[in-house]
Amino acid sequence: MQKRINIQNKRARFEYELLDQFTAGIVLTGTEIKSIRNSKASIAESFCEFNEKGELFVVNMYIEEYAYGTRFNHQPRGSRKLLMQKRELKKLNKEVKNSGLTIVPLKLFINEKGFAKILISLARGKKLYDKRESLKDRDNKRDLDRVKKRFNQ
Repeated sequence: MQKRINIQNKRARFEYELLDQFTAGIVLTGTEIKSIRNSKASIAESFCEFNEKGELFVVNMYIEEYAYGTRFNHQPRGSRKLLMQKRELKKLNKEVKNSGLTIVPLKLFINEKGFAKILISLARGKKLYDKRESLKDRDNKRDLDRVKKRFNQ
């Protein structure tokens, strides 16, 4: 039985206000998918951008070199092409150009068929006061959970 691969970008929900989410496939080589199946990848510092042909790439995604790879091993950091439907790509490209939004990866996973997929989101950067408010809400929720736990005992 294969274990579930679920690599998340935890900073994205704190740094950005997430608007719309899409699932995209990734073009990978053999050693890259083997490293992902071993959970040796990170999308914490990565982002997505379009090239001049209108193709979407994830930039700065880290996939550790495969331990048993030969000289044909992949580069750990690099641009990897994302596979999406043409109408979704056009919609994202229009939103990025007109609104000044950004595209951030949220989660890297392997689906039931064994293909690597990435969950990306159209996002708007939060201001500093929004980040402070998120921290305050999280602290208040934690305190409330403590009080509820103490009350139920």
